[in-house]
Amino acid sequence: MTLHAPILLDIAGTSLSRADRKRLKHPLTGGVILFGRSWVDRARLADLCADIKSVREDLLICVDHEGGRVQRFRTDGFTHLPPMRAFGELWMQDALAATNAATAAGFVLGAELRACGVDFSFTPVLDLDWGESGVIGDRAFHKDARVVTLLAKSLMHGLLRAGLANCGKHFPGHGWVRADSHTDIPVDERGLDAILADDAAPYGWLNTVLTAVMPAHVVYPAVDDVPAGFSRRWVEDILRRRLGFLGAVVSDDLSMEGARQVGGRSVSFTQAGVLALNAGCDLALLCNQSVQSPDGQAVDELLDGLAEAQLKGRWRPSEVSEARRLALLPRGKALGWDALMGDAAYMQALDLLP
Repeated sequence: MTLHAPILLDIAGTSLSRADRKRLKHPLTGGVILFGRSWVDRARLADLCADIKSVREDLLICVDHEGGRVQRFRTDGFTHLPPMRAFGELWMQDALAATNAATAAGFVLGAELRACGVDFSFTPVLDLDWGESGVIGDRAFHKDARVVTLLAKSLMHGLLRAGLANCGKHFPGHGWVRADSHTDIPVDERGLDAILADDAAPYGWLNTVLTAVMPAHVVYPAVDDVPAGFSRRWVEDILRRRLGFLGAVVSDDLSMEGARQVGGRSVSFTQAGVLALNAGCDLALLCNQSVQSPDGQAVDELLDGLAEAQLKGRWRPSEVSEARRLALLPRGKALGWDALMGDAAYMQALDLLP
């Protein structure tokens, strides 16, 4: 086992190429994130996941699969899950029914992914729905941090029943700003006390059940002049020490515009990865560069660049971070798809979805 495998990378298609296999064997590769381009049907997805595990059993197979707009697999039997706002709307009518439905959604989401060999989904969104952010929008449960916390905890319970870990995002909150960090560098001018009182509150209240957190590529200049995922003050001082979070911190996509300018200067993927890891992130995520850079050159540059940074002492591997990565692997035996379709708990969960 490698000392610390911090890089989560993507693959170009529906099967592994020779270049993919080489990258997955790299000792700094800790997992794979899948996208809609990896999807044909359940059988092909299961074959792809099995092939990834044949390269290295410890690789974490991830996906952004929240429900609503952000759901990578939608056909061949996958349930169309509602956006998280639907649970917030149900809460306003019947709070207990809403928590039950959120648990059901987490179980359906997790059980269907695991039946195809996927290990982990970057969910739930803990951002507050301030009505300003188009990129967050209906991905958020509610504007009230207390409602977000209770619905998210219910969803996490469902994920846990299916054997999946969870990932709260985007710390300390992306819902206040209008700008989309995929294409811009959002700036939230509020002070620390205001952010902790509202947007970041769910992270403290959920610190006993959160298994992973993804920081936002948002700059909060009253706290630090770099995005939260590159800020040791946000990750170590506030998230870990002040809010008591003990799990894995996973950077958001290093290729997003919000990660390309740090402290007023342009940075390479390697520089961004080193900044994220030195800030306290356990894992660094790079998406879509297997298709957006020629022959996936950017992925190789990040792996080689991080290896060089390690040799030169600009970044040090962490056994604690590696343990946090391994803790995200699923627990227990997963039901296959056919068995899942006849499972009473699964059928009950489907009936509870809004």
